[in-house]
Amino acid sequence: SYNRKTHLLQYAGAFNPMWLVRNKELIEIKADKFPIGNTKQNENSKFKNHEMTLEKGDTVYVFSDGYCDQFGGPNGKKFKASNLKHLLLNSQHLKIVEQFDLLNSTIEDWRGNHEQVDDILVIGTRYMGN
Repeated sequence: SYNRKTHLLQYAGAFNPMWLVRNKELIEIKADKFPIGNTKQNENSKFKNHEMTLEKGDTVYVFSDGYCDQFGGPNGKKFKASNLKHLLLNSQHLKIVEQFDLLNSTIEDWRGNHEQVDDILVIGTRYMGN
């Protein structure tokens, strides 16, 4: 959740982290390692709520595992989180809509003739200040 008055962002996640890019540095906000669904295994598990105050120029990303797990490239390997981090860090000079185009073309080029293996979701937003 995000409070527009206080600029306080709250995040809790299952398996996939949230990435905050601030001053050309990627900060990983870890997710919990249990599912959202109610199972006997995690009946008593509580998600950790992370809070941070956004600063002008911060960019926040949440995503499914589909982008990183997509097979492709010259050897039919997974794209991997390290490549996504690199891509996002190197595209901070772009507007969010331009990052969308870059992410889309990059994963399509990577995938090539391979089947899409999972849903692919990347949500990014940039805080531009008051």
